[in-house]
Amino acid sequence: AGAAAAADDAALPTVFAHGMGDSCFNRGMKSIASKVGEHQGSYAVCIPTGDSRAKDTINGFLMSMDENVEVFAEAVKADANLAKGFNAVGFSQGNSIIRGYIQKYNDPPVQAFLSVHGTVSGVASIPQCDPGPDGGDAKGLCRTTSEALGKMAYNDLVQGILFQAGYLRIPTEVGEDTAYAKHSELAKWNNEAEGVADASIAANFGKTQVFAMIKAEGDTMVFPNEGEWWGHYEEGSYDKVLTMKETEWYKNDLFGLKTADEAGKVFFNSTTGNHLEFSEEELLGWVDAYF
Repeated sequence: AGAAAAADDAALPTVFAHGMGDSCFNRGMKSIASKVGEHQGSYAVCIPTGDSRAKDTINGFLMSMDENVEVFAEAVKADANLAKGFNAVGFSQGNSIIRGYIQKYNDPPVQAFLSVHGTVSGVASIPQCDPGPDGGDAKGLCRTTSEALGKMAYNDLVQGILFQAGYLRIPTEVGEDTAYAKHSELAKWNNEAEGVADASIAANFGKTQVFAMIKAEGDTMVFPNEGEWWGHYEEGSYDKVLTMKETEWYKNDLFGLKTADEAGKVFFNSTTGNHLEFSEEELLGWVDAYF
């Protein structure tokens, strides 16, 4: 039996959320949903946030992260096949949509969340530009670029337009009384935002029984790739990458991650290659292990 076996013999439906630049209308996403559904013997669907290939792709850039979550949640609610709950698979930034759904709604609930190379903890740089301690000769330029992005991203205008701004987390820009704390959508989800913490975020997070986090060991799209395992850079610096248990959001249980981990709900796995490089065998193996 998988780590999150359903109460009866019927496998739960599976919902997919695609990555940046992709679309549920593309052949690849259709094929993945079909193969997992066939493997599970149950309903499987990729939920787009636009009603055509072009709109779905564009909305992965020019629709805010929060609005993408809203559209996703409405589609889930409208699908009678999902009324009793479902398992969710995210690819890359699609995991931000699923995370947002879990923390804001989770009704009907996500039983198991399979996050493949996900942006769940945010990113601190543009793709192919490593600002961290292993960034080599280019890390200075990458840090400068990240700093510039941080100065531009943390305001209501940009947060309300650009999906990627919603999960941008620049380590030198975070903390109390910062533009990040005032305006970032990710800060709200992490309960790092200004004001009183939102208790419903942790309550909804607790409704999900499995968080299966898959990291790409050679990832050049998500920095730090430890974020795919709920880690991030240490506040104020790019020189140290924190593991999940070293982060403030874990130690202070800001959104329910520590509670979930202590309940045995958090699982880690990895692939050896770059971002979204995985085989059908690996994907179906994760489905068998965690659903």
